[in-house]
Amino acid sequence: MKSIRVEQAKGPFKLVDEKIVEPTRGQVRIKVQACGICHSDVFTKEGVWPGIAYPRSPGHEIAGVIEAVGDDAWDWKVGDRVGVGWHGGNCFRCEPCRRGDFVNCRFLQIPGISYDGGYAAHVIAPVEALAHIPDVLRPEEVAPLMCAGITTFNALRHSGAGPGDVVGIQGIGGLGHLGIQFAAKFGYDVVAIGRGEDKQALALKLGARRYIDSGRQDVAAELKKEGGAAVILVTAPDPKAIGALVDGLGVRGRLVIVGASVEPFGVSSFQLIGAQRTIIGWPAGTSRDSEDTLKFAAQTGVRAMIETFPIEQAEQAYDRMITGKVRFRAVLTR
Repeated sequence: MKSIRVEQAKGPFKLVDEKIVEPTRGQVRIKVQACGICHSDVFTKEGVWPGIAYPRSPGHEIAGVIEAVGDDAWDWKVGDRVGVGWHGGNCFRCEPCRRGDFVNCRFLQIPGISYDGGYAAHVIAPVEALAHIPDVLRPEEVAPLMCAGITTFNALRHSGAGPGDVVGIQGIGGLGHLGIQFAAKFGYDVVAIGRGEDKQALALKLGARRYIDSGRQDVAAELKKEGGAAVILVTAPDPKAIGALVDGLGVRGRLVIVGASVEPFGVSSFQLIGAQRTIIGWPAGTSRDSEDTLKFAAQTGVRAMIETFPIEQAEQAYDRMITGKVRFRAVLTR
């Protein structure tokens, strides 16, 4: 079967014939049915993640079916529908793992970085990375939930917000449009924050009670009218806007950052001390967190807005995602 690989950092995507490999102890071989394209795939494509061994197939938003199991594969069996996300395996021996903090394993494995990912016909993955897929979800629906979905779901459910609390979702893109849906289903009082009047109708349709246009409104002032936000989920970090978002938090409010950026942002100590505000970052989560995400999405109807592409069009799909021509999520299918 055909797979997509990058043979060197900054190299082009190449369509190659894949050699079928058998899983070893503690592994399974997954027949890939869909794989989401994530902005983090740039780590492999451009070689900005240290230590990548090329050639490498990118992709960490994987949905498929187990077609072979190695020894000691726990209770996983051929035919099981499974997903694999950013958490692609852990060592069980380092200090974070010994404390049960597997997502911060010092030797964390990441599909598409540590081993070949989902831009491929098959993936060999360790059993601790697998998440069961509910029957009602199609592979193309599952794929973006394995990174964008779990990241927003997990960050919100651990944010400290409770039903009825004002929760701001900043950014209405690949992460934000899922964040609005999850927040609404959690029973939060959702205020969406974006730039431009054209995003308002979609934000309200996804479950926000109110939309704030940061291009023409003072976000902090508008949130203060709501009594201040208990939580603001930052999905599209704009360094110039972070300070204003902090001012929109209520007492003991939390700014939770899930959208990654290398740009620093400025916040004064006065903004944090007076109302006991905090700023935290949140990674994706473990395979168990992925299962929770998929179950919740299946039960409540949360879905990513996607554009699908055949695996042969991986380069076109990747370019469209990176340049913003795909507004929400792109998914490779077979």
